[in-house]
Parts: sequence; structure tokens; C-alpha cells
Amino acid sequence: MRIDILTVVPELLESPLNHSIIQRAKDKGVVEIHIHNIRDFSEDKYKRVDDYAFSGGAGMVMRLEPIVKAIESLTNEREYDEIIFTTPDGEQFNQKSANTLSLKKNIIILCGHYKGIDQRIRDHFITKEISIGDFVLTGGELAAAIITDSVVRLLPGAMSDETSALTDSFQDDLLSPPIYTRPAIFRGWKVPDILLSGNHKKIEKWQEDQAYKRTKKLRPDLLDE
Repeated sequence: MRIDILTVVPELLESPLNHSIIQRAKDKGVVEIHIHNIRDFSEDKYKRVDDYAFSGGAGMVMRLEPIVKAIESLTNEREYDEIIFTTPDGEQFNQKSANTLSLKKNIIILCGHYKGIDQRIRDHFITKEISIGDFVLTGGELAAAIITDSVVRLLPGAMSDETSALTDSFQDDLLSPPIYTRPAIFRGWKVPDILLSGNHKKIEKWQEDQAYKRTKKLRPDLLDE
């Protein structure tokens, strides 16, 4: 898989995309991640990428030309399954979204910034708009990092135990069940006997029941869908 991220602040993506599972996935050739500075595509001598909106009002807007040039420089080299724009008014990102994106071959993520982008980019280039929540961040870089992390960990070979991702919260519209490790008793706090029984069928049933109970208590909205 190849992920190209367009941003005006590439430094914000250096740490989250160069460690842990993502770094191991890159090292193994499971994914390619390329960060592109939109300022490199600006013809302004000061490399400015923002301008005032025709409608007036406070705040600046990302200009049309540098973003179009950045997108077209990539799409002229290969086909992309999705060109994603990170924006608070986009489709809510969730585990199902991550599962769907993990099946793609090439995607572009455009990080929103300032008050947004020229609407013509959304009309003519963007295929999907994604939000990570009903709140506003300084820019879309953190959203892009979250989307990338969620997708990469699902790719075959990204994790040493590929079945681990299949039991994550939200995979089956359920939260994860409680988990325990050694020692079996600590300060009088005991691990449930069923987990020490060695009966895998009963353990799986217990985990399913616990996952349902946690979901019903904490996220009942997942069970209503």
C-alpha cells in the first residue's frame, strides 16, 4: 500500500509515522508513506499557500493552485483509489472506515489547515472527506496520522500477530473484553477463574459476554446500529 500525505506542516507527522508498528511496516515493505510539503508547489516567492476568502470574514484559506499542483503531480504518476480531505465536517472516521481503506492500494490524504481549502478542490479532486470527531484542530495532520495508523495496522504483515487486529475494539461493533496478565492474584485482586481454566471454548464465550456487557454499558449506540 502507498499513502501520500499533503501538508503545510510536515514536521507534525515525523514522530507518529516513524515509530512502532508503522515503522516496522515500512521496514518490511508492507506500506510506503510519503510526506509532501504543499509549500514546495507554491509559485509565490515566499512559498505562501494561504489567501483571504472572497466572502470576507476572519481567517485564511488554503489556496487552490499549490494543492492542485501537488495532487496532479501524484496522479500523473499513478492511479489513486481515494483522495481524502481531513476536515471537521467530513464523514465520521471509525473502525469500519479503517477496514475499508486498508483494502485500497494507493491513497492521498490532504491535511486541512487554516479555515479550510478552496471549495473547487473539494468539488473536483476530493473523493472522500473524513473527520475524526466533532471538534476543530489547528490542522489535519493529527487526523492524517490517526487515519494512517488505523489503516496500516490492519495490513497483512504489519503486526507480528495478525489475528490481534481482528479482536480490537469496534471490529464487531463491540468493545474489547477485560484482559488480565500475571500474577493471577495481586493484593487480593484475582483473575477470573474462567480465564485460568484452560477451557478455550468457555473462555471465548466469557469474552464475548463481557464484550457485550461493556459495550451495552459504555457505548450502547453501537448495539443500536
